[in-house]
Amino acid sequence: MSRSNQKWQLGFTPAELRKLRSFKTPAGIQKFLDELPYNLKFDARSPRSVLHDHTASCLDGGIFAAAALRAIGFPPLIFDLEADHDTDHVVAIYKVRGHWGAVAKSNFTGCRYREPIYRNLRELALSYFNIYFNLRFERTLRRYSRPVNLARFDDRNWMSTEKPVWFIAEYLCEIPHIRLLPTGAEKRLTRVDSRTIKGEMVGHRRKK
Repeated sequence: MSRSNQKWQLGFTPAELRKLRSFKTPAGIQKFLDELPYNLKFDARSPRSVLHDHTASCLDGGIFAAAALRAIGFPPLIFDLEADHDTDHVVAIYKVRGHWGAVAKSNFTGCRYREPIYRNLRELALSYFNIYFNLRFERTLRRYSRPVNLARFDDRNWMSTEKPVWFIAEYLCEIPHIRLLPTGAEKRLTRVDSRTIKGEMVGHRRKK
């Protein structure tokens, strides 16, 4: 089936589809997300809204990346990184030659792109652990979900609706998550050092 006949394209204009396909690679999608200001509002916008508003948060940036991955030939997959005493992180994931990579929007330096070198999702999730911290500088990442194919929400027009897509976030909250750390490891964790904090906070946006 040609791309022009695929049902998932409904809702996007030809110009919007050309824009998504112009990214060409996961790294190209990441570059686009990196150039957008971080969205500090508590909302959940569709990929089409992100494309037009030119701003993205972790949640709608991850969902946007899944749609853009779909446009260049990958399944629209995300997974959820779940934290204690911190916010979750929604990451679009893709696979190349059997190895996982990721595309993400974050207000922190290291919680973004991953090259497709990880053998499984546990390895990919662990790659975020050391630089995943809250503003008390505690290492907070604890669990990760299985992949979620956002095609399951095609009947809700998740890619191009003008309404919020909170139903995706709600679904991520409902599904099981897999424990990431060994039993008892939380009690032995150190706080993040000042040099790491400084590097991770480059470009960090705060509400005024």
